[in-house]
Amino acid sequence: MTKHLLLAIVSFSVIFFGCSMIDVDTPEDCFSQWNSCEALSALQEYVQDVTNPSSANYIKPEDRIVTFDMDGTFVGELYPTYFEYNLLEYRVLDDPSYKDKAPDDVRETAQEIRDFVRNGVKLPDHFDMKHAHAAATAYAGMSLAEFNAYVKDYASKPANGFTGMTYGQSFYKPMLQIFAYLEAKGFTYYVVSGSDRFICRALVESIGIAPNRVIGMDVRLRSRSQGDEPGVDYTLGKEEDLIRTDELIIKNLKTNKVLQISQEIGKVPVLSFGNSGGDSAMHNYCLSNSLKSAAFMLIADDPDRDHANRDKALKLGEQWRQAGYHVISMRDDFKTIYGPGVQKVDFTFTTQ
Repeated sequence: MTKHLLLAIVSFSVIFFGCSMIDVDTPEDCFSQWNSCEALSALQEYVQDVTNPSSANYIKPEDRIVTFDMDGTFVGELYPTYFEYNLLEYRVLDDPSYKDKAPDDVRETAQEIRDFVRNGVKLPDHFDMKHAHAAATAYAGMSLAEFNAYVKDYASKPANGFTGMTYGQSFYKPMLQIFAYLEAKGFTYYVVSGSDRFICRALVESIGIAPNRVIGMDVRLRSRSQGDEPGVDYTLGKEEDLIRTDELIIKNLKTNKVLQISQEIGKVPVLSFGNSGGDSAMHNYCLSNSLKSAAFMLIADDPDRDHANRDKALKLGEQWRQAGYHVISMRDDFKTIYGPGVQKVDFTFTTQ
């Protein structure tokens, strides 16, 4: 590696993440977007302990596994709902290339999202699974490259409820500094999301998270010319691409997150970050580790800078503390959420 390339990488880390690769123990370098708080102190104390070779709690680098939920943990989810819900609503009800082709059950699901975000109509019970099946159908037949481009195109639109930010820019800046800090300390992190794996990959590419570090909802894939022939019998051609099917494999929520972590990572994490009850199983799995471990829950308690319900968030915060998780307060612990120039505004509901 040339000296100029190394300097460029260091400069990128400092500018983008706000964390110097040279001295990761200096708070003003690493955590410039944070206020002094219990959660950050707990994380630093934990990391200093388990990376100290003289400590009884020392963890070898290969076992320093961290799992991060995505929506609401380091990516916005209050514009006005999850990115993947917004995307399906657009695909089915507004996209001129598809809206007249959507099956009735898929259209019903997209309309339920629209009624929820625009009129406050409660989503049906078990809507996560209903959405997952509808999304599998809505994007079936798209190649992975086509779907990646489709997600990124929608992500380039202005984020509803904010000025100065697109959906694809809606990262919590303080949480990005946690990624940089942990990586500099020899930890390997994975995104473990309930959202579609390929949506997650498209969104996190811009912050340097590799595709093989992303676990999410999955649909079955097949090659373009494979048809119904089993993969064990069919040989992929050199010019073929892979396409999505309408067959849902797994919705990666709650205990399914644990199962997928075990399947794909093969190790129990020592750190876990989330923001909702859907992450509790992942946190509990982490805290079951025989190695020293810790879990963190972020609460959306800042109604001034985000579209948050503070009373609900504070109640959840108490629930998470009683469960043994450290609580990160967006209002009290973050100096900024989305960065300078981003302002919360009223939602608008015109066709995007």
